[in-house]
Amino acid sequence: MTKKNTTTDTEQSPSFVAKALAVCKNETVRFIIGLLFVIFAVYLLLAFASFFFTGAADQSIIDSATAEELASVNNGVKNYAGSRGAQLASYLINDCFGISSFFIPVFLAVLGLKLMKVRRVHLRKWFVICALLLVWFSVFFGFVFVDQYKDSFLYLGGMHGYNVSNWLVSQIGVPGVWLLLLAVALCFFIYLSARTVVWLRGLFTLSFLKRTPKDAARPEEADVPFVDPGKEKQPVHATTEQEGHASVKPEEPKPEHIAPADIPLHVVEDEKPLSVDIPLDIDKPSSPQPSTHPAGEVDMNIEVAKPDPLVSVSGQPEEKEVAFGVEVAEDDYVGQKKEPYNPRLDLENYHFPTLDLLKQFDNDEPTINMEEQNANKDKIINTLRSFGIEISSIRATVGPTVTLYEITPEQGVRISKIRGLEDDIALNLKALGVRIIAPIPGKGTIGIEVPNTNKQIVSGRSIIGSRKFQESTYELPIALGKTITNEVFMVDLAKMPHILVAGATGQGKSVGLNAIITSLLYKKHPAELKFVLVDPKKVEFSIYSVIENHFLAKLPDGAEPIITDVTKVVQTLNSICVEMDARYDLLKLAHVRNLREYNEKFISRRLNPEKGHRYMPYIVVVIDEFGDLIMTAGKDVELPIARIAQLARAVGIHMIIATQRPTTNIITGTIKANFPARIAFRVMQMVDSRTILDRPGANQLIGKGDMLFLQGGDPVRVQCAFIDTPEVVEITNYIARQQGYPTAYYLPEYVDENSNSDMGDVDMDRIDPLFKDAARLIVTHQQGSTSLIQRKFSIGYNRAGRIMDQLEKANIVGPAQGSKPREVYFTDILMLEQQLENF
Repeated sequence: MTKKNTTTDTEQSPSFVAKALAVCKNETVRFIIGLLFVIFAVYLLLAFASFFFTGAADQSIIDSATAEELASVNNGVKNYAGSRGAQLASYLINDCFGISSFFIPVFLAVLGLKLMKVRRVHLRKWFVICALLLVWFSVFFGFVFVDQYKDSFLYLGGMHGYNVSNWLVSQIGVPGVWLLLLAVALCFFIYLSARTVVWLRGLFTLSFLKRTPKDAARPEEADVPFVDPGKEKQPVHATTEQEGHASVKPEEPKPEHIAPADIPLHVVEDEKPLSVDIPLDIDKPSSPQPSTHPAGEVDMNIEVAKPDPLVSVSGQPEEKEVAFGVEVAEDDYVGQKKEPYNPRLDLENYHFPTLDLLKQFDNDEPTINMEEQNANKDKIINTLRSFGIEISSIRATVGPTVTLYEITPEQGVRISKIRGLEDDIALNLKALGVRIIAPIPGKGTIGIEVPNTNKQIVSGRSIIGSRKFQESTYELPIALGKTITNEVFMVDLAKMPHILVAGATGQGKSVGLNAIITSLLYKKHPAELKFVLVDPKKVEFSIYSVIENHFLAKLPDGAEPIITDVTKVVQTLNSICVEMDARYDLLKLAHVRNLREYNEKFISRRLNPEKGHRYMPYIVVVIDEFGDLIMTAGKDVELPIARIAQLARAVGIHMIIATQRPTTNIITGTIKANFPARIAFRVMQMVDSRTILDRPGANQLIGKGDMLFLQGGDPVRVQCAFIDTPEVVEITNYIARQQGYPTAYYLPEYVDENSNSDMGDVDMDRIDPLFKDAARLIVTHQQGSTSLIQRKFSIGYNRAGRIMDQLEKANIVGPAQGSKPREVYFTDILMLEQQLENF
């Protein structure tokens, strides 16, 4: 007890330093200090600018006049900033750093704006930039204009630049100084943006390739599924095939393993959680009641969990190891002894987006406002006491936007009595979105969620750059935001396996979809993931169109990478069903149960590509404004979505549908039954919350990204990561500037079974020149697919369709059978050759 009292006395008499720090933390004081910095920066700029015009006339006065003469009214100084401004300008420019001294008022202005909270800037980065430019330009001008120091009043590099450059020349010579300046400049640009490394690597690679002789040694030839036996062809140079893509890359040796990251991973060390124990005085009623605490005291533990540290690199995913020491079954295909198949080899120079593409906000660090916490504590205690409810302890956990108060009621208090006081507590706290959790699952306490007065922004950079996200081993990791305990909240889309997103207009639904898509772009290679983006509003997903040849999938005859037409939406969803059925057939032949096992088997070269096996990427279908599709297409949209949701999980096809109208005619029972994972942003009515979550709660959120995530158990309250449209544009442009595939990933064709195809108008007198080659291709692959012909011969969809009609007319393939592939009538290439000769 003595130790505790001593600590309390010390805390009650804070030192002078603590008082000074408290004053400096006051927002008004910080604003005034920042304003003074800005004013002084403007004064320096005025003095520096005037020095260029009046410095020659003022130089003799400043050098010869005494302090009393300069302080007099008639001192003869012509500088617009007066004698003191002339002295500052002469000292900083001539005696110090030259004209690079302009970076000093620039930094002072930035510092002032930050203190005033006018601009959100990264102060440490600005200090490093201004300091480095100040020294670099001083040495540069002092080195280049060394002769100017003899006959000019203005020293461009200042005496600092003159002396340092002369010393460097004496040590490393003139060429050495040039090389040193160049090296420092390159390091500076690399510090500004990691994209400088990509640009330099591309520059050196291009220079190397231009100097490579044409008759250089060829790399190993890749396996080609189909070669015309009737013609001699040149060897194919280093071309790797994948369903939907084929790209020819420079002749370089194959890597020994998959290397997704080029930069080593450096993680900032974790810090201990911040916790504060505060004795709270509660006036107990006269009648004694059992309590584990001393009379008149209740401990309120307020703690803020520190967020995960940012990874100090470009956000590239960790290298994954694939174990290939699996026993081969007797009926498994065993190919030639080669290194494991690398699906990333098509785009082996692809670089993952860097963290500097995302904004850094100043107020995304957890803070505690003790005045607010104590005030809320008193209001909660008084409100409960006014209804005859006493508590024995109260504990607060401060989140980015919401604080969770965990209270332990005294013995004999009914939980239902506290649960009914939700509106009364909200009224006394004057807060919107108060939610009571009675009881908290797994704890013997009751939770009261109260919105914070000063809400913090959960930036996408703090989530994407966290250790939890960077070190995750999820197949399809999605970082949604932070929980009330400031922990990064992540889920694996591959295990969910589909998500229903709903919320009222303007509550953060579009930002949430951006966070989901961005998370996947930061962790997956284009060879491993494809998106099908459906946007009836035509404006939400248009920013992703530039990555069409990297990450998007569409129909072969689709003109736009983003699907906006309702008719195309129905065709695309049915095409995905065809792709789903084809993948299940391949899984059946490979004797595996899911896509991950299949791809591991294919990578270890235990599946024969000549039998149709291929590496299959994950496909994520994102549909925005699902309600508009239901209103316009109805069952034509709902049925394929339900079929995909029921069956597509095992073959790596996942769906995310979003709507701003969470009504029962939009979110039907069929949809809810097949979308176990749900994200609810704020809605206006309790009935809408019950439609989404089967329980109230979404109507008590505060908006602006505040959401509830539900998967099986109780909902988790999360503040969604804020990734704005300009950040998404930067990310997509970064990806689009890199080498991509020749086309988007083509989905299989779909022919409506209700459409009657008339073969009478097929002109067999004008056979396409590729007719025989296409026939051989179809028989070799045993797959009657128009998109296959289109991809292998690099022709348009209309021409490929005419060739398929001619093949059907020639009785080589059967008619279209809806979602099923066409039947191939020939099983042997020799039988086909005889038919072609007779034809």
